[in-house]
Amino acid sequence: MIRTTDDDGLRVVTIDRPSRRNALRPQDLEALDTAITEAETPVVLLQGAGEAFCAGADLDSVADLSDPESFARLGQKVASTIESSPAVVVAGIDGPARGGGVELALACDVRVATPWATLGEPGVKLGLFGAWGGTVRLPRIVGEGHALEFSLSGRVVDADEALQMGLVSRIEDDPRTVADEIAANDHRSLQVIKARLRDRGPDADRFEAEAASFGELHRANVEDIASSREK
Repeated sequence: MIRTTDDDGLRVVTIDRPSRRNALRPQDLEALDTAITEAETPVVLLQGAGEAFCAGADLDSVADLSDPESFARLGQKVASTIESSPAVVVAGIDGPARGGGVELALACDVRVATPWATLGEPGVKLGLFGAWGGTVRLPRIVGEGHALEFSLSGRVVDADEALQMGLVSRIEDDPRTVADEIAANDHRSLQVIKARLRDRGPDADRFEAEAASFGELHRANVEDIASSREK
């Protein structure tokens, strides 16, 4: 089950299956994709209910898969929706994040762990691996060395080690404080900054897009810029 609430520039998306540590079935992934796609707020906070962030794929669903490739592509689709959303998506990782839960967090723009967060890719112990885009995003975020060791060992890291690796951005008691901090900024700037930083095109094209975006924002906000200078 996926719950959403919208409040003052922030959509909170909650994976709400605490009895299963918020493990995701195909229908949950579809609902999560819809919750992100339909967000009209500049910032989205993705969190889990209860004592876990997300245990990844529901193992009952995985055991019964008749088309595992389609399930992997569904997880990839949701992660790509998060990554490409015009909203800034913050992962609020409180408690365990495992497998697909880590992969969804990797697709988010900012990952905030609580001191009680733990992260791991245990699929290797079951003859599986992170196939919701994890093999692409993990080395991009933490580097190839950390990505290989983390994925091949299947070990669990705590919040402090995750921060040292670059797997999370910050450690806070309440991740919503970071989401609120981001949402308090100029909303159009947030969208433009995300688009520019997420751009994977040639550098020359990215530089040109950066200059064009700066010009658009400047013209849209010139009065506020002048007012700020006078203070």
